[in-house]
Amino acid sequence: MSVSERQLAAFAGTHAWRVPFDTSPRHLAGPGDGRHVTHGLAAAGWTRTSDPLSPEIVLTSPDHRHSLQFDPQSATAARWRLRAEPTDTDPGWYAEFGELVPAEVLSAVTDALVTPSTVDPRDPLVAADAAGWLIDARGAASSPDAACRVERRPERHATVSWHVEAHEPGHGFRGLQLWHAWFDTQTPTRLVKAFVTALADPAPLQRGMFDRTAHGAVQEPSLLSPQHVVDAHTERLRALGARIRAARRRPQPETAEVPAPPPSPSASLRR
Repeated sequence: MSVSERQLAAFAGTHAWRVPFDTSPRHLAGPGDGRHVTHGLAAAGWTRTSDPLSPEIVLTSPDHRHSLQFDPQSATAARWRLRAEPTDTDPGWYAEFGELVPAEVLSAVTDALVTPSTVDPRDPLVAADAAGWLIDARGAASSPDAACRVERRPERHATVSWHVEAHEPGHGFRGLQLWHAWFDTQTPTRLVKAFVTALADPAPLQRGMFDRTAHGAVQEPSLLSPQHVVDAHTERLRALGARIRAARRRPQPETAEVPAPPPSPSASLRR
């Protein structure tokens, strides 16, 4: 499966009339256009396996091991669910994301899933630290406005899961929760790192004036035109497909991923 000209035209039609505004910080930018996620997976050969007439969308990888579900009618706070079925050599895993997770941040995870990469043993919080987030003695990262927190939580058998929450700014974590993300203990570390890196990136996201954003988001007129936004989307899909095709022509042996050790309290306490 690939993204058709009709689907690209529909994306362009949506954004052609939206004057883009630079919107930051990312955790308050709102969901944006979910086609950043679904078009990327389609470019990687994933196909829709759900009822075409249902509001629920399920995309499945070519090997049928991975799936992404978007359920706008979910009874829980999870709108996106990403799964990997277990194999004889690899465990299954699960991650979920709330409705207001920016699509560009979620697409960083799905892009990392479908494209080969060299395993980076560095801790997922390295990017948050570099972006000026506060890393506390427990190894949790808080955004400069204290509205978003990334936390590793110990589980059984010396494993950790990753929890991310965003709240309305100005109230710390007593404010209304805007969205959450959760990666179970078996989720590959590189996917968690892709999420945190995209989330902490200080570069603004593009949103229309009337797009859904959270209270506290800052919007300024962008130097980008609507056509720039459309062209950037099309180019990303082209580049993504090219990387996948190149990897299929030059298969490389898989390297086992070693989870990064948690930083020591003395080394991680920074402002």
